[in-house]
Amino acid sequence: MKILAKSKNTPQASKENKDTKSAKTAKSAKTVSEVADNTSEEINELYSIEIVQNELVELLSVEKDKYLRLAAEYDNFRKRSAKEREMIYTDARIDAISKLLPVYDNLERALKMECSDESYYKGVEMIMTQLTEALHSMGVQEIPAVGELFDPNRHNAVMKKEDPELGENIVAEEYQKGFAIGDRVIRFSTVVVAN
Repeated sequence: MKILAKSKNTPQASKENKDTKSAKTAKSAKTVSEVADNTSEEINELYSIEIVQNELVELLSVEKDKYLRLAAEYDNFRKRSAKEREMIYTDARIDAISKLLPVYDNLERALKMECSDESYYKGVEMIMTQLTEALHSMGVQEIPAVGELFDPNRHNAVMKKEDPELGENIVAEEYQKGFAIGDRVIRFSTVVVAN
């Protein structure tokens, strides 16, 4: 009996061992599957969080690009509008000044004429000085002509004459003064070109 009790290899004991082992195995299999399920849920959750984070980063990148483009477009619009305003202002100023230039021409002709009344001449001279100062204050400059090299961008040649004292393409005479604001010509100088 002692031998039997020691070995416990009876069919019933063997069955109990198998049942215990299968229960343990089932329990461990159940635990492993639960862990696997929990791990896969965590992985899926982490994976979905990564997906959401990636989508959020892409969305933020797209929105940032849209914002940067909108800011650049606004900046370009602002610069273009300022440039257009400046051009409109310059065009209006040129238009107003070009309407005053015939008055300038007439005053210049009046000053070249001989006059017996000294006070009358002095009054015309004062008006001419005042008009010249007003034009200079608006940025209007006379285009230099006589003795200068002929420049078709600033001078309008109406005649050509031979003059051995002057070089080739030198302005010999000026019939009408030309005026400019900066680089923009208001009126071309009407000139006679030598040689």
